[in-house]
This record gives sequence, structure tokens and C-alpha cells, in this order.
Amino acid sequence: MLKSILSVIALSVTMQVGAVDVDAIIQQSEKVAYYSGQDGRSDARMMIVDSQGRKQMRQFTILRRDIEDNGDQQMMVFFSRPSDVKDTVFRVEKKANLDTDDDRWLYLPALDLVKRISAGDKRTSFVGSHFFYEDVSGRAILEDNFSLQEETDSAYVLKATPKAPDSVEFDHYVVTIDKNTMLPMLIDFFKNDNNYRRVEAVSVENIQGFPTVVRSKVSDLSSGAYTLMEFRNISYDIGLTDDIFSERSLRNPPREWLN
Repeated sequence: MLKSILSVIALSVTMQVGAVDVDAIIQQSEKVAYYSGQDGRSDARMMIVDSQGRKQMRQFTILRRDIEDNGDQQMMVFFSRPSDVKDTVFRVEKKANLDTDDDRWLYLPALDLVKRISAGDKRTSFVGSHFFYEDVSGRAILEDNFSLQEETDSAYVLKATPKAPDSVEFDHYVVTIDKNTMLPMLIDFFKNDNNYRRVEAVSVENIQGFPTVVRSKVSDLSSGAYTLMEFRNISYDIGLTDDIFSERSLRNPPREWLN
């Protein structure tokens, strides 16, 4: 009898886990994390701390415009401090189609040069920080296969395996999604079962009805180095137009949105 009861319980748990729509979870999480409102603006500050505790600072403004939720998106990042990165601009044309790579450019004012960031460089350091270019604009969920690892009262824990493993440095990552906000709160990256990198949502606030990460952290777990990023003056649905996200804005930034 006991064996029969345990079998029924096990079957019930299996059915509940199987009933979770992983695709719907990850799509909703992507929408909440990267597509709140039709557009958005925020000021950001990064504090980069190396393994010896030495610090560097980066300050910039992010403008973002959605073409379609969970779809194509435009982004501009305008650096203001310190002096060695002042007037540097990062531009992104994010593509939802898995067969088309996102377009990324970096404008270097000292050289008056627009440098295209290749697909192979998207998981390299973003202006000397522990964030990658891909972290800033967001990794497309179509690039990975997701499976449910665990469900708790407060979170979904998903395992993501890259569809093109040769294009990334990790074997898989594990993402913890808060059930209340649907924001990804913790992402751990693994290589050969070694958890070498972590991305955390440290602080979340409700802004204009949207749950928003206002402080995040990326850690190199091997060296102990990390980068903290804080967001201020966040606003959504401000009416950004397509021309703001053009190549022209690399050399002639839209000052009315940066002050």
C-alpha cells in the first residue's frame, strides 16, 4: 500500500512539473527584463573592481526603443565619464531572427572611428567591465534550449544549453526567475561543471508599474573581481523616435535626451 501511495505522489509531482510551460516562462522573463514599455531611458554607473580591489568607474546613459515585444529592438549607450571613454557610443540593432546576428557598433571618438563588433566578440568585455556586450543588450532566448530544473514557491530554476556551443565560452547556464516579477534574479554560468561567472539582480524597484532592476552585479568567481551597475532616472514610454538610433547619432548624440 505504501509503495502504491508513493507511486501516486511521484506521478503527481511529475505531472505538475510537466505542466509548467517553460517556453512561456522564458518569453515572459525576457519581456519583463528587456522590453518594459515601448521605449526607455536610464542613467547608469558602473564600478569595476579587479581581483586586487582596484576600482574604475564608467558613467553613461542608455536609450532603448522596441520594434516589437520579444522582437527587434534598438539601443544606444552614450558614455560621459571618465574622460578616457567620454563621447564613446555603443549602438545595437537587436534581431529576433535566430538566422540573423544582432548588429553592434562602437564609436571611438579619439579616432573618429566606428568599429563594428562581430558576432564572435559579443561575449567579450564591455568597455573593460565584467559585463559582456551581450549582457547589456540581452542574449536572445532563441539561442538556447531551456528545461525546468526546479520549481519552488517563489522561483523557477531553468537550465539553458546553447544551440551553437562552439559560439560561446560556457557549456550551460542556470537562471533563477522570480515568480512574482518574472525577472531573472540569478544566472550562473558553467564550463566543465565549474561555476565560473555569475550575473545577479541585486535590487529591484517598481517604476511606472514595471518591475525594474536598479542594481546588478557580474562576478568573476575564479578571481573574485566584479562589476556593479546602478541605474538612476529611469523612465518608460517617453516617445523616442527611430532617427535617434541611427548612425548619425554616434557622432551627433541627441543631447535633449542625455541631460
